Amino acid sequence: MNANVGKQAKTFRVLAVNPGATSTKFGAFEDDAKLFNHTVKHGFEDLASYSRMLDQCRYRMDLIVNTLNNVGIQLNSFNAVAGRGGLLKPLAGGTYEVNELMVEDLKKAEWGEHASNLGAVIAADLAKQVGVPAFIVDPVSVDEMDAVARISGLPDLPRISMSHALNMKAIARKISRDMGKKYEDVNLIVAHLGSGISIAPHFRGKMIDVNNAKEEGPFSPDRCGGLPAGLLVKLCFSGKYSQKELEAKMISTGGLYAYLGTRDVRETEKLAAKGNEQAKILLQAMAYQVAKEIGAMATVLSGVVDRIILTGGVAYSVKIVRAITDRVEFIAPVVVVPGEEELESLAGGAMRVLRGEEQPQVYG
Repeated sequence: MNANVGKQAKTFRVLAVNPGATSTKFGAFEDDAKLFNHTVKHGFEDLASYSRMLDQCRYRMDLIVNTLNNVGIQLNSFNAVAGRGGLLKPLAGGTYEVNELMVEDLKKAEWGEHASNLGAVIAADLAKQVGVPAFIVDPVSVDEMDAVARISGLPDLPRISMSHALNMKAIARKISRDMGKKYEDVNLIVAHLGSGISIAPHFRGKMIDVNNAKEEGPFSPDRCGGLPAGLLVKLCFSGKYSQKELEAKMISTGGLYAYLGTRDVRETEKLAAKGNEQAKILLQAMAYQVAKEIGAMATVLSGVVDRIILTGGVAYSVKIVRAITDRVEFIAPVVVVPGEEELESLAGGAMRVLRGEEQPQVYG
């Protein structure tokens, strides 16, 4: 543990870094206040020359440092750097200090290539430059599933926890506080509605089940969600697509995009308003599938649900939120927190460690 962790100081400053497939988001936080945040959008031409995801580290890191310099924030003013956790081995939720084994695993990409894999690597490099610790918080591989939830029906294919844990747990804590309770004392169903969709029952502070956002549950703007297994097997052996093409279709060119050629829910709503019947039924189907998954997760909690929370970018859609709410509000009150608070969540996790409120967990 770095000597800066836990030392007495009037304030702590954290740099939070959240790499995405087409953007790099980062922000500076001082205690609970956001000093600065910025999003760099990456076009296809910006990233096309990098054969592997990890090859983008230097490019994205330079963007971060140059932007901070331009606004007068020095890298050596931070007490810690927090990066988004990537595709790591299954982990309990919480804050982890980045170590060599974690960086090595992310570089190997044994659990898959994803932009989030860059988070810990960038954080570690930036932190090393100024001699402070680097952390990740609630990575996408958070796994708190009950044993019974792992059974799929085929021993070769156990169910895997892969979700938007960072935002879901942050919003769950926030709503718990708004209720005047601790996260560990409530039962919640949180639905993150974004480019991928994760829906999880939170039982007393743990996500005891969740649909794998890459291959299960509702379809999303560009992911297929759960597919008919028999037909998928036939498609795999049809010769129509290579394995790589079919995998891409499942997680980046499926969902709304496969039907309409757009990943934008707002554009889909415009098409529906102009009389496009396919756009109308797709929006209805997405809301229907989300509601059905929420209903399924309510049974995991034996119907004892304090709140249902809708979050993520798609939660800005009033029509989709209304369609979901109409089907599930009989289960529990529905709370809508559109967008995501991932930078705030990363900074918050690091702050809790710096203040001595939480012990960082050790990867490996």
